[in-house]
Amino acid sequence: MSGRSGHTAGAFDIRTVIALLFVIYGAVLVVVGVVQPHAEIEKSAGVNINLWAGIGMLVFAAAFITWARLRPIAVPDQPAETAEQ
Repeated sequence: MSGRSGHTAGAFDIRTVIALLFVIYGAVLVVVGVVQPHAEIEKSAGVNINLWAGIGMLVFAAAFITWARLRPIAVPDQPAETAEQ
């Protein structure tokens, strides 16, 4: 045993929730960036900003998920002892 008591936050870790939101929004932007007409791309100086922003969001989400997996938050099984009453 490692000597640590408790368990990890898992799905309740805020980093996981944020990563999930970025995956959803990033996937939507990637799809919109792939299917949008060329005329819309020309409005943004020829840069497919939806596609690039979506890819950036997916990379950011991957970084958050990696961070949450490598450094999980430990949740104690029992509350900490309070000071003498």
